Amino acid sequence: MAEPARRLAGRVALVTGASRGIGRAVAVALAAEGAHVILVARTVGGLEETDDLVRAAGGVATLVPHDLAVHAPLDELGGRIAERFGRLDVLVGNAAVLGVLGPVHHMDPEVFERVMAVNVTATWRLIRSFDPLLRASDAGRAIFVTSGAARGATPYWGAYAASKAALEMLALTYAGEVRRTSIRVNLVDPGVVRTRMRAGAFPGENPKKLPPPESVAPTCVELAVPSCHPHGEIVRGT
Repeated sequence: MAEPARRLAGRVALVTGASRGIGRAVAVALAAEGAHVILVARTVGGLEETDDLVRAAGGVATLVPHDLAVHAPLDELGGRIAERFGRLDVLVGNAAVLGVLGPVHHMDPEVFERVMAVNVTATWRLIRSFDPLLRASDAGRAIFVTSGAARGATPYWGAYAASKAALEMLALTYAGEVRRTSIRVNLVDPGVVRTRMRAGAFPGENPKKLPPPESVAPTCVELAVPSCHPHGEIVRGT
């Protein structure tokens, strides 16, 4: 029996935060569907582990060790992708940091600034750098991972919640701006998932009772394929 056609064969996808958790799961799922995945994360060892999983899934990856809090190199990355591939078909903005949970007025400025730098400003820099490459694709897809924290005012979650609310508005505004193009922009809210960030926020939880990161991947794949129709939506990931 012939193998089913891979829905992302020949496509180029970039995933941030790809060294573990949801980012790793999404990268492997995209690769299994045929995409060449560009893996971006701070941790080289984690990227190499993801690369092993990508290869095991029959895919190919390019590894880019980078801290998204350092913004200028993101422009250079856009140029390098343009030179090598001429386009970007799928952008998955997944990388995020929680910061420290605590009263807003007690928060260390460096913690607050890093949360905003990674969760918000890096997203804007990604859009700025990769918009021309997404437009060069016949079906550019931008997917950003958000959180239910963006739509509630939970005490002690100020920095993270504010960053995700800003991310949502940034992504939805961008969606409106590209509505008449072939680009589709959506957000994925994964809900409660077994990740390192979740463990840091809820140390008393039993992680074995939570859905694994792989539970989010199918939603992201559906939003990444050329036939995707949703646009400017916040989609539940599990």
